[in-house]
Amino acid sequence: MTPRCSLFRPCIDLHQGQVKQIVGGTLSDKSPDTLKTNFVARQSAGEFARIYKENNLEGGHVIKLGPGNDEAALDALSSWPGGLQVGGGINEKNARYWIDAGASKVIVTSFLFPDGRFSLEHLKSISEIVGKGRLVVDVSCRRRGDRWLVAMNKWQDITDMEVSQNSLDMLSEYCSEFLIHAADVEGLCQGIDEDLVRKLGEWVTIPTTYAGGARDISDLDLVHRLSGGRVDLTYGSSLDIFGGAQVKFQDLVKENTLRQAKNQGNEGV
Repeated sequence: MTPRCSLFRPCIDLHQGQVKQIVGGTLSDKSPDTLKTNFVARQSAGEFARIYKENNLEGGHVIKLGPGNDEAALDALSSWPGGLQVGGGINEKNARYWIDAGASKVIVTSFLFPDGRFSLEHLKSISEIVGKGRLVVDVSCRRRGDRWLVAMNKWQDITDMEVSQNSLDMLSEYCSEFLIHAADVEGLCQGIDEDLVRKLGEWVTIPTTYAGGARDISDLDLVHRLSGGRVDLTYGSSLDIFGGAQVKFQDLVKENTLRQAKNQGNEGV
């Protein structure tokens, strides 16, 4: 069977109501002065959503980094109903609201880890509320030696879950997709975590998007090779639409169109 091609997945990161690109490891409620921001957009979240819609870039995610982002998130969802996933503060009480507001899927992390400890009960409850097919589990993580531990609360707090074959197999019983930010390299434009992407290619059995460190259009090929086409890639701070100088958005769109066509052709084989 011909393997699928890894695709480019777009993002809209929201902080204090604006579209921003932030160095992930600098987000902190305790020390807000440490925050390092690479880019603050003049355009609204809705404008970015329309750009993604016009270029047929499916599977993108809107992430609310802290409070004050609901209005901007709703703007994005209303600009492309059913075309974007939304995450950030999602729990069993508001998950259905965001689906009804136009999210294709909801993305959940912190709700699954009360006091930093994984709760299967919480996972089952939110999966039942929105349905497995509408749930994405965000297992964004920080590296600790040769392991990766899930990080929650804007990647500030380390949980008791290791990203591994066993944990991903268990989680995939209740969700349809994974989103994984490598928080240690997020926003640095210094290269992806190749070891993590390689392991994800071995472990995942459902659609998975990796984010963190992408700095060149060739990284899409790199992720494809390392993961065997099982992992897609998000670009952020390196993109010209986010103030970056390394990667042109339109070049990625053209590449993605070719890859989507190949995937569709492979499905027919």
